[in-house]
Amino acid sequence: MSFDFREGSHLCALLESRHNQYKPKILRRYGRVWGIFTLAFCQYSAYLAPGGIATPPVYAQLLALYLLHNDMNNARYLWKRIPPAIKSANPELGAIWSVGQRIWQRDFPGIYTTIGAHQWSESIQPIMEALRDATRRRAFGLVSQAYTSISADDFAAFVGLPIEEAVKGVLDQGWQADSSTRMVMPKKPGPQEPSFNRFHPLSEPASVPPIPNEQQLARLTDYVAFLEN
Repeated sequence: MSFDFREGSHLCALLESRHNQYKPKILRRYGRVWGIFTLAFCQYSAYLAPGGIATPPVYAQLLALYLLHNDMNNARYLWKRIPPAIKSANPELGAIWSVGQRIWQRDFPGIYTTIGAHQWSESIQPIMEALRDATRRRAFGLVSQAYTSISADDFAAFVGLPIEEAVKGVLDQGWQADSSTRMVMPKKPGPQEPSFNRFHPLSEPASVPPIPNEQQLARLTDYVAFLEN
């Protein structure tokens, strides 16, 4: 069965118009739905692109969304597939991948710094804000499970917040802090408490499904790498 790319491009144009029309309402009311819809839209646009080469905005959004969903394998493959000419002509793509490199290295302070160092386009800015928030929640979760105590300075760097704000935030969640030693003592999450280590893309609450063995191994790798850094 042959595929008419002219028909596909018309379909992409229709999808894009609907996406742009409803994006503000969807983002405001259904944040996670917007993320899933946008990811699917970008993947579909890339699939329908003539010659398999998508537009720079599609590449940028798709790469950023892979990072947001912590899908580093697809992010790496996509980065390799993007033509060099498109990379060199669109510096935002390189900036997005710089964030991806920090994620790959589990360099939490570097993730926040790299996100904050670039002036993102309108379509990428909300994704980067969501990625920063998700990374912060992930760091909270790793600290709570890997440490019995940690210096306030190191903790603030891991979560990308000023020291006072970082300490106040965890005190509100039942953690302890010693002002004389400047140490923070995490509260271990109970069996019924949602773990910050669940890498939810956006801030609204989500149910925590059972974690398959592969995900348990991935999380264990996170802990080991986190302790080594």
